[in-house]
Amino acid sequence: MSISSMASNALATLRKPFKRNRARGRLHPASIFSEAGKLAGAFFGPIWAKIWGWLSKYLGPVFAPISPLGWMVLAVVLGLWILGGIFGWQEAQAMALLGSLLLMIAIGFIIGRSSYGIDMDLARTRVAVGDQAVGSISVSNTSTRPLLPASLELPVGGNTAVFHLPRMKPQEVHEDLFTIPTSRRAVIAVGPVRSVRADPLRLLRRQVLWTEQTDLYVHPRTTPLLGSAAGFLKDLEGLPTTELSSADVSFHALRDYIPGDDRRHIHWKTTARTGKLMVRQFEETRRAHIAIALSINTSEYESETAFELAISAAASIGRQAIREQRELSVHVQRGPLNCATGRTLMDDMTRIVGGDRLPASVDLVREISDAVPGASVMFFVVGSLVTPAQLRAAAAAVPLGVRTFAIRCLEEAPASRANIADLTVLTLGELSDLALVLRKAAA
Repeated sequence: MSISSMASNALATLRKPFKRNRARGRLHPASIFSEAGKLAGAFFGPIWAKIWGWLSKYLGPVFAPISPLGWMVLAVVLGLWILGGIFGWQEAQAMALLGSLLLMIAIGFIIGRSSYGIDMDLARTRVAVGDQAVGSISVSNTSTRPLLPASLELPVGGNTAVFHLPRMKPQEVHEDLFTIPTSRRAVIAVGPVRSVRADPLRLLRRQVLWTEQTDLYVHPRTTPLLGSAAGFLKDLEGLPTTELSSADVSFHALRDYIPGDDRRHIHWKTTARTGKLMVRQFEETRRAHIAIALSINTSEYESETAFELAISAAASIGRQAIREQRELSVHVQRGPLNCATGRTLMDDMTRIVGGDRLPASVDLVREISDAVPGASVMFFVVGSLVTPAQLRAAAAAVPLGVRTFAIRCLEEAPASRANIADLTVLTLGELSDLALVLRKAAA
């Protein structure tokens, strides 16, 4: 294989990782060693790659504190020493000596052991959009000597908060409070807290991790469904079936006592009148099973605000159903959500990521109809760009006997109701109107 072909293969190997690292920010020295190892393997084969992997394992931590500016200064210093030695340039040697002194002084700033006891605490790990997320960092000096001023860094999502520590006496405790913006639904990675030592010129930068990462769930906004809106979801007696049962809610008739029947169901007045034991016979009922098909196909929504409105509407209905101990199933194009508790449902709602190449809402309704055959009420939560013909096709895929509602989410649209055959179509413009549109559906 020619050198040019080997070089092209090596560049192809490295192109994607380096692009990814640039997108995340500054390329870490450990990443440099890793990518350089891939380059060595591409050029010289697996043996050289293993040798480089061994070198990166032991030399990576040594070079990790060097900042990009430090690498630049180190390269310039080495170049000046070489030029001064070859050509005898005293000026180059003097500049190389000055650069070497700067690096030696920088090493003095990062050497040493930090004796901190650091505790990060979030008051709540789950909040709703717009709620205040507050946390605290408690730092104590666990050594027997004073500690010089230092800095702590706290990664919060894609940003980093910096806390400046004062000079701390032995056993002294320093506390800082911080707030996290919750303007958007998200799972925000908070931490780990790291202490940073650096020289004034930022040639070297050493960091030590002190805590674990904590995830902060910013749940979608929900609205309470009160009054008739909540009553719309209630079905305490369920829907009667034609099957008979010896114990249920819906009374059907009386019959003769059979050994083994529950004596609590004996109808004593009829027994006294007829002279033989009579027991109550019931119809089996099925509790209301609410199914929600939430479309996360962003091409069906006019804006991101409408998409978030749909998630909030589905979360509000689902939360109310769980609060009333209704059976609940929620499906999106990427699969079912965990509806075991209100907390797990809201966590899964927070993780939802939309896409414009997902199946259409009609396909989603067909999927949930097959997956939840026992549903008694079904909601389609979709965007305003879904056409009436698509809604009619979706309603046709629902089994007979299932009450079906479609909630179209359109930003700032007035609450309204319309019918497409047996499908009730509700238009929602504000989350606060959800109770109103459900009352319209119950009317």
